Amino acid sequence: MFAIVETGGKQIRVEEGLRFDVERLDGEVGSELTLDKVLLVNAEGDVKIGQPYVDTAKVTCEVLDQKRGPKVVVFKKRRRQDSRVKTGHRQELTTLKVKTISV
Repeated sequence: MFAIVETGGKQIRVEEGLRFDVERLDGEVGSELTLDKVLLVNAEGDVKIGQPYVDTAKVTCEVLDQKRGPKVVVFKKRRRQDSRVKTGHRQELTTLKVKTISV
């Protein structure tokens, strides 16, 4: 059984037991979160597609970690202008583990 959920502006394919990182969600480490924006559920060949979401479907996840992602360096240069800008960014992430997918 798998589902496609939307969180943080991204669509992620999840299965029970899967660990994945999403953009920062509120929740303490060890607590449970419910993702209710489920776009598709496939239960052994029985496919339910939402318009845009499947109303009765929910994915329950456990919060494993609150962390920061890798640093991304952004460097902009305009040639022959003596113009340079160097900035960086680190995204705040939440690590989740899927416990159950319910329809």
